[in-house]
Amino acid sequence: MYRFLLTPRWWVINVFTLLAIPVCLFMGSWQLSRFETRVDTHNQQQDDASRERKAAARPLSDLLPVTAKTSGERATATGRYDTTHQLLVPDRRLDGRDGFYVLTLLRVGGDVGGGKGMADGKAGAGAKDEPGAKALPVVRGWLPGDADDPAAAAKVPAPPSGEVTVTGALQASEHQGGDGVSAAGGLPRGQLGMISAASLVNLVPYQVYDAWVTSSQAPGALKPVPPTAAEGTGLDIKAFQNLGYTGEWFVFAGFVIFMWFRLFRREAETARDLALGITPPEPAAPTEPGADRTPDDAERTRSPSATA
Repeated sequence: MYRFLLTPRWWVINVFTLLAIPVCLFMGSWQLSRFETRVDTHNQQQDDASRERKAAARPLSDLLPVTAKTSGERATATGRYDTTHQLLVPDRRLDGRDGFYVLTLLRVGGDVGGGKGMADGKAGAGAKDEPGAKALPVVRGWLPGDADDPAAAAKVPAPPSGEVTVTGALQASEHQGGDGVSAAGGLPRGQLGMISAASLVNLVPYQVYDAWVTSSQAPGALKPVPPTAAEGTGLDIKAFQNLGYTGEWFVFAGFVIFMWFRLFRREAETARDLALGITPPEPAAPTEPGADRTPDDAERTRSPSATA
């Protein structure tokens, strides 16, 4: 009954099936290995970055400009807080709660991290006392509540006076579309929607570094803000493409098996019917129009002009 498997047609089908299934399984396994390699590389990069964050803090000048590698590393800078330009950054979540960041600008001298030019005590008021002086945005911490609520804003502790050394995680400037960033504008005075040099350049009378630091120590009721992962450090789209291709190749292998079984069952059923003497009815031969009419019908359908 299964002699049809030895026909040339089925030899081609069987050879194709026997070759297609291993190829599909091999390609699916290869794509899966590519995905696992990308995941292992990502995990290794995350481990390296975690070790770097736990390492000793380095001067800010050694970490600028901010890159995917230096983002999140511990930086240190020495200067004086500009108490006249403290800003609140609203709509920021921490531990599942709504709140706001407290951002204060740290005036540092031309020698970043060394506090050069700050000994005269004039830097806190925003005066351009040092030609090379720039300001480093420092997120001193997070508070729950609404930044528009005077009671919540009253809980913000005043920045320390005098020269201070700030240590915290270095972060790249935010941009539109970032998590929690509000770029719609229309914020009240004393609030900032996006932590970036471009947003601060029109609010303060001095230059601002294209970076910011989230302080590791938060005074008073403030809570330290954990650093965010730098862009481009997560699993890229290629990793998920490899995972998708893995599923596609395995589906192809299953489809080949399904189609072979379907063809085999149909052929076996046809062979069984033939063995039992069951043959499919032959289609009726097409008839010409009017072939089944009787002579009387033809006579009745003649036109009057034909009988005249």
